[in-house]
Amino acid sequence: MIPYAPEPLSNFGDEAVAKAFQSALDEVSRQAGLEVPLVIGGKRVNTTRHIRSLNPSNRNETVGLASQADELLAGAAVDAAEKAYVHWSRETPESRADLLLKAAALLKRRKHEFSAWLVLEAGKSRVEADADTAEAIDFMEYYARQVGKLSARASSELFGASGEINRLTYLPLGVGVIVSPWNFPLAILAGMTTAAIAVGNTVVVKPSSQTPIIAYKFVELLEDAGIPAGVVNYMPGSGEEIGDYLVQHPRVRFISFTGSKDVGLHISELAAKVSPGQKWIKRYVAEMGGKDGIIVNHDADLDLAAAGIVSSAFGYSGQKCSACSRAIVHKDVYDQVLDKCVKLTQKLKIGDVRDAANFTGPVIDERSQRKIIQYLEIAKQEGNVLTGGSAISADGFFIEPTIVADVQPDARLMQEEIFGPVLAFAKAENWDEALRIANQTEFGLTGSIYAKSRAAIEQAKAQFHVGNLYINRKCTGATVGVHPFGGFNMSGTDSKAGGPDYLMLFTQLKLVSELL
Repeated sequence: MIPYAPEPLSNFGDEAVAKAFQSALDEVSRQAGLEVPLVIGGKRVNTTRHIRSLNPSNRNETVGLASQADELLAGAAVDAAEKAYVHWSRETPESRADLLLKAAALLKRRKHEFSAWLVLEAGKSRVEADADTAEAIDFMEYYARQVGKLSARASSELFGASGEINRLTYLPLGVGVIVSPWNFPLAILAGMTTAAIAVGNTVVVKPSSQTPIIAYKFVELLEDAGIPAGVVNYMPGSGEEIGDYLVQHPRVRFISFTGSKDVGLHISELAAKVSPGQKWIKRYVAEMGGKDGIIVNHDADLDLAAAGIVSSAFGYSGQKCSACSRAIVHKDVYDQVLDKCVKLTQKLKIGDVRDAANFTGPVIDERSQRKIIQYLEIAKQEGNVLTGGSAISADGFFIEPTIVADVQPDARLMQEEIFGPVLAFAKAENWDEALRIANQTEFGLTGSIYAKSRAAIEQAKAQFHVGNLYINRKCTGATVGVHPFGGFNMSGTDSKAGGPDYLMLFTQLKLVSELL
């Protein structure tokens, strides 16, 4: 097996690449409106109720209709996963890794097709969509290599004992539930799902109701690669109807979740309760968002800092758990950084992401748009809106990239996750205060600093309490195998997806000691 290397991003400045992508987008657009079934034990199940997936760039366009599951069908999916587990858990790590590599190879060949679905269903620009698809490929490539290292790693840590043979083995947990988000509906779904199945578990996938079509396409891809029936079961439905049911099911062994803090804490509470017939403490792996800050010191490269802030804040309309929503700037350069960021932001083109010229696309749906509009009203009370500040009247769910100056550290704009293109600026008297402001939040996912002073950098390394800290670069764009991703506090369980320890979260250790 060749060494792991991240999937290269597409160069859309290349005319041939741009043409190939447009062709894929045209083909996917012709398929819009398709109906997709549930997948239970490899069988297709159509229901009379559907989840309608809309194009965020144009709410009048239906991307697809996904069959909607109820408790009875969700229970059947758990049964199918449990049945498949008997055989899948006994497959060798090498055979499971081979299937992941096949799936990655298929996705590479169909890269533009999947990215085109992300443009239509998730409202991603082609650059953001391409990065999402590349990350999905990376997860499968990386975990395929990591699974083979687990057994050797476990036993290598043991001390020798005279007259004994000792083996430490990572065993799969059992049946799991994957609750995936809409903002990275391919990459995060692929990472959560394939990490779990790579080590021998089987899963029921409950995708976000905003992006069920791309999730179905991914499950199809796994089947095409040879993943056996029942290993991955596709089960779209509402959280209230089947989400809670699956989490509390006595034969579900673990839950892997990415989403909001409120939903994540709700799942944590449900998973902690022991249901009748349950014989284990459920494993819970959660990534729950952030309120990420970028600090700029007085000696920083201000152009570099401004570019990093704007890119981190407004890429994919701020709908990333790693997005910068707080800029904390030393008083000596505050006005300069603020001015640079405003000018860069005002150059961003907003609109339907099918047009390659548009950097800022829509937010995901009407509910999200309404929530962000409420925060825009709060912004007028808590600071000075220097650019943006409004929704755009259009068929899509568009919000202007918004910068709010002179916000107090304890203001709602500095404390609450908005998940939209709203950036709050706060002034710090010195580096110590900047770090205090940065840590003054219940979250702890990503953070970034821009500074030249080695003392300031080392202090930030020690005191900036986040799972992923970046020095003199933006706080978004973690790469699988390069920047293991996960955060502290209310940002989740610091699970470090795309890192060497992640697969262990879906295993249990067994020691066998034999006297010679």
